Amino acid sequence: MRPLVRIMLRGSLKQIRHIAAVPHTEARGLVAEVYAQARREFGVVAPPLALHSPAPEALAASWLLLRETLLAESRVSRAAKEAVATAVSRANDCSYCVEVHEATLETLSGAGAHGALAERVFGGDTGPAGEEPLPFDAADAPEILGTAVTFHYLNRMVRLFLPDSPVPDAAPAAGRGPVMRMVARAMRPDTGTAVVPGASLNLLPAAPLPAGLGWARPNPAVADALARAVASVDYAAERWIPESVRELLHTELAAHDGTTPGPSRAWLAAATAGLTAEHLPAGRLALLIALNPHQITDADITEFRAAHPGDRELVELASWAALTAAVGIGARFTIPHPVTSAAH
Repeated sequence: MRPLVRIMLRGSLKQIRHIAAVPHTEARGLVAEVYAQARREFGVVAPPLALHSPAPEALAASWLLLRETLLAESRVSRAAKEAVATAVSRANDCSYCVEVHEATLETLSGAGAHGALAERVFGGDTGPAGEEPLPFDAADAPEILGTAVTFHYLNRMVRLFLPDSPVPDAAPAAGRGPVMRMVARAMRPDTGTAVVPGASLNLLPAAPLPAGLGWARPNPAVADALARAVASVDYAAERWIPESVRELLHTELAAHDGTTPGPSRAWLAAATAGLTAEHLPAGRLALLIALNPHQITDADITEFRAAHPGDRELVELASWAALTAAVGIGARFTIPHPVTSAAH
């Protein structure tokens, strides 16, 4: 079954929009390292991961986040974390991710109980906040909240670069569920391979944990993955994204109340009014990715490409905007009080 699914997914890389993913046979350096580890420990190089490949550091950052929160074998069950991934994806209206992770959840034991809990806690736009204790232990928070941050990030990337469904439109409706469950069952480590926490960390340099993510500290691998991923993505952004664009995104996110702006794009025109014409395409696209990816148009991509034609720059801008937004959401998560864990 695994070879068949890998053939299917190679074809699915053609679903990636706006950029050309690096084929497995052409991967070199850091891209080849991530691809090899993903195939060994996740079974496949799925499109949401492969879409990062034109920007090697962004690819490594996305793999660290996915691996150390969702995949690594630690305190919290895979079913509980898949339920969180599904709930966050549904809250963000990322139907592609909902299909994938709902199908994966259906192949795992305890799906029903975990799904109900995750929807209750993570069913809103930003997830848990406030003073109410959360229904899991503080020691479980790194994996559970880390998974939520990871999917707030990945949902934004998928909304930009992938279609609404991983299954081609021509596929019969009755066959979609069985196909997705077959893919989900193949998304497992190779036989005899343990997904040991922390084994991906050396792909990126060490860095301090971002402010507001203190809930990750009880799990050093999750905390380190978040720190390295954010630092690497930020470093790439600082190399070329204008300071005015970076400052604008941070200002808008700091004032954001968690609701999706719209339905018109008047909010976007007002927010970017202070940018120069030169910086407007990057600023507009960054805000859309962070705050309302549904409003991105082909014209937004075309205008950005006029000044930045490379795939790498588009992926780096998107990765930076998406991860900055996801970390901002994660910084609003409350650290759970010690309670009896319901996440295992």
